[in-house]
Amino acid sequence: MTISGAVQSVDRAVQVLETIAREDGASIAAIARELEVHASTASRLVASLERHDLVERSEDGTVQLGVGLLRLAASARPRRDLTAIAGPVCEALAEELGETVNVAVLRGGVAVNLYQAQARSTVALHNWVGDRTVLHATSSGKMLLAHLEPAQRRELLRGRLESFTERTLTDPAVLEQQLAEARERGWAEAVEEFEEGLVALAAPVRGPEGTVIAAVSAAGPAYRLAPQRLPEASAVLRGATEEISRRLGHRAPADEG
Repeated sequence: MTISGAVQSVDRAVQVLETIAREDGASIAAIARELEVHASTASRLVASLERHDLVERSEDGTVQLGVGLLRLAASARPRRDLTAIAGPVCEALAEELGETVNVAVLRGGVAVNLYQAQARSTVALHNWVGDRTVLHATSSGKMLLAHLEPAQRRELLRGRLESFTERTLTDPAVLEQQLAEARERGWAEAVEEFEEGLVALAAPVRGPEGTVIAAVSAAGPAYRLAPQRLPEASAVLRGATEEISRRLGHRAPADEG
């Protein structure tokens, strides 16, 4: 099949799905009329989609949307819900702290930033959205690392850890101790470990089942977000991440906190 032919097949397959969705089910004949193709062509398209569970046939031959679409939608929903729900909370958090706030998730062994909120009174130095940052030298990365299974965490920390500043922790044993402390107190810090003069702290966001699915960080210059300010700022940050988690469907046990 040529590239143009493959593209046409994809276009037609999408048309099939849209037709079925619009009509809440459709016959092969109706699909063929909609696509202006022979019934045999429509049947082949449906059969291909059926093999991937994207459509299914009812007893009367009507073609319905299949469970495969639910799987695809489910994989996209968490990210969409996370940014939509976290956004307003992060905007308010940025204003309250007067610092830059980011939402990050773990993807492929790095922290990927999905959303950024900036206080109106603060000049943005960098837009982190879409950036892939290391785990061991950032507050979000540490928070995500801290809640992994030990074996997975050891795998990610295996080998040489890159040093970005003289404060970067590159000893896995020392880092493990810091991660244990972060789990215990509910927030992680990175004091000039990724960039000179940059201080950040992060707290976890939990999904409905209680699993940590993201980290929210607040970052700013050391002269403004001084290390001694972090415990106070962490209380505000944790309040925000608990609210995001609640909106995502997480219900914290009475003794969690």
